[in-house]
Amino acid sequence: MLRRASLFVAVTAVALAAGAARAAPVPAPLDITPHWRLIGPFRGGWGEMVEGAASKPDTFYFGAAGGGVWRSDNAGRTWTSLFDQGPTAPIGAIAVAPSAPDTVYIGAGQPEPRYDVAGGTGVFKTVDGGKTWQPLGLEKTRHVGRIWIDPANADHVLVAAVGNFFKPGPDRGVYRTVDGGKTWTRSLAVSDAVGAVDIAADPKDANVVFAASWEARQFPWQSYFTPVAGPGSAVYKSADGGATWSKLGGRGWPAGPLGRISLATARTATGLRLYAMVGSETAAGLYRSDDGGGSWTRANDNGDVAGYYSSHITVDPADPDVVFMVGQSIRRCTD
Repeated sequence: MLRRASLFVAVTAVALAAGAARAAPVPAPLDITPHWRLIGPFRGGWGEMVEGAASKPDTFYFGAAGGGVWRSDNAGRTWTSLFDQGPTAPIGAIAVAPSAPDTVYIGAGQPEPRYDVAGGTGVFKTVDGGKTWQPLGLEKTRHVGRIWIDPANADHVLVAAVGNFFKPGPDRGVYRTVDGGKTWTRSLAVSDAVGAVDIAADPKDANVVFAASWEARQFPWQSYFTPVAGPGSAVYKSADGGATWSKLGGRGWPAGPLGRISLATARTATGLRLYAMVGSETAAGLYRSDDGGGSWTRANDNGDVAGYYSSHITVDPADPDVVFMVGQSIRRCTD
């Protein structure tokens, strides 16, 4: 009899708990607003690039302006320094091969023309996730703004080299390799005063590539007071994977002199879209081309979205209308 009473009490308690659960109010929807927090690395210094690979969603590589290369395998919870023994500390660009996620290329030298900007000593490569590195040359490029890797071929690489900020030279422009960095060709050479700072490719056709040239000359005593701009700053297009280039312009493109230009591409229902953050004293802002660079619309005339310092733009791969911009702040646009 005692066991029956205990069983009755237990069943009644479960029923009451179930009823209470059913009667509880529905919880509010989860808050999906981004909340930023510092995840390190705490000794790497500032930087402007973090790269990963879709096949390894928790693995990221970070390039520091004065602290080498760092890697996280747990989505940023902890970081490991990979380039302590490297010959150069400032990192300007980093790229992970989509087809071989343990293959990483880095370009040395910050692409920000501060009065105390630190130059680097070329391009380096690892094929084992950063355990070992090999130098690939291009030591005189000094400041590398972007590295692009063919999604299907880790040996096909383009490097956007700003060059020495403080003097003209023949090492500015876009460099191309098809043998993993054993040999290089300077495929885009505008002039000794004009380098390259960004590269973006058609998401559906890696042969279609865009490059942003930058006429960037700096004088230490004028830093922060004079525009880093010139008539050589422009956008170029290649239809053969970066082997040859043609200069774009077209209706709606701003007149020079222009400053730093940052690029991003996306595919829409009507074709190839190209975004360009353009620095300018008179026509700065975000420009958009819906015909692959043939004509342009000044989509946003806020001059704060573009500048020579930490200027990057990227597009949500699932929605060509969602754009993220990094400059004086982090901005998101949904239209």
